[in-house]
Amino acid sequence: MAFVVTESCIACKYTDCVSVCPMDCFYEGPNFLVINPDECIDCSICVAECPVDAIVEESEIAADQAHFVQINRDLSRDPRWKRITTTTAPLTDHKAWAAVKEKFHLLQQPAIKR
Repeated sequence: MAFVVTESCIACKYTDCVSVCPMDCFYEGPNFLVINPDECIDCSICVAECPVDAIVEESEIAADQAHFVQINRDLSRDPRWKRITTTTAPLTDHKAWAAVKEKFHLLQQPAIKR
């Protein structure tokens, strides 16, 4: 089982988790991170690093967040989402969004380059 980034990360995008990941399995979009489940070794090191508790073990994910299992899988394979291996600053309004629970509608996709 892999770990999954859930809705709490949207519009915050804290990257504390990225720098401790021994497998470099995090991928970055405009306002969200995902974990590639095929690369995750289920070590759980990233969980404690997330200040908004957005990272959950797949088998323990809440029913209302279960769709994030497939979202992590799909977006980590999307070539527009790039691997991230170092910590960067969170998004500008991260403090305002950290306590907001329902943010799925804010999930942004990178633009398709033509």
